[in-house]
Amino acid sequence: MIISILFVGAVKDGGFNERALSGVERLRGTSNAQLTVLDGIPYDPAKMSEALSDAARHSDGVVFIGGQGNQITPAVAQAFPDRSFAVVQGNIHADNIASYDVLQEQSAFLAGVLAARLSKTGIIGHLSGHRVVPGLKGRAAFVSGARYADENIRIITGFCGTQDDSAIAEAWARAMADQGVDFLFTMLNAARTGATKACRATGIRQIGNATDWCAKDPQVFAASALARIDLGVECAIVDMLEGKRLAAVRKLDLADNAVGLAYAPDISISLRREIALIADQIAEQKIAVDTHYADPEFSLETPG
Repeated sequence: MIISILFVGAVKDGGFNERALSGVERLRGTSNAQLTVLDGIPYDPAKMSEALSDAARHSDGVVFIGGQGNQITPAVAQAFPDRSFAVVQGNIHADNIASYDVLQEQSAFLAGVLAARLSKTGIIGHLSGHRVVPGLKGRAAFVSGARYADENIRIITGFCGTQDDSAIAEAWARAMADQGVDFLFTMLNAARTGATKACRATGIRQIGNATDWCAKDPQVFAASALARIDLGVECAIVDMLEGKRLAAVRKLDLADNAVGLAYAPDISISLRREIALIADQIAEQKIAVDTHYADPEFSLETPG
């Protein structure tokens, strides 16, 4: 069986895409499937659709990595009814489409709690790139967690329009620092390099996502909202190989050890324990994670 795995943007981004790629790599050699990675696809609907269609022509199944696939996959899957499709971080379902959703909003909520607890200015920030469903849910959850910890916290949030352009992310992060943000939660891919440069220059701390950024740069990163996207990728490929038809979106969460929070060494044990208790309550559905946000957004054109 030939399965193609599609990535929007650079696959070696040090974050979301690279975490997803590790799931593909773990499966290489463990089955008779031929796994083909297709990356560098531009964030453009026509080009994403073209890449997905081309992959479907040459594959038995196609796995689209990222919420961008929610908009692109249905039309292509309809055009290729004899092919299997999957979207990792998806929320769509059809006879030949399966979706897998690592609930990164749960770790984003915990990141919001942490940021609110640590902030000295009373102003924290969120910065993401593309306005896709997982990113929107993650932003809302971060805000929800911050307000759970401190209802008076001020949150500056925005989408800079790119996951991979470091210069743009740096400009946005610097602008947020100018607004008084001292902890910035980022949901970016290669563009995180620019945000990190801005954090280092302005002295603010960052909370990363997807992978453990604290292990790489604990001076800048206070924490990282882990999301085991690789587990979603593994599930998608294995189910495709076994010919499984899902009746609904398959979700992976705190109970599956698919999400969580990693910390820099300077984060106190008492705060870690407090957040661990909150995580347990989320897993037990005693705390609801809000995934809708309707308040104002920050932009470089209209800051404030």
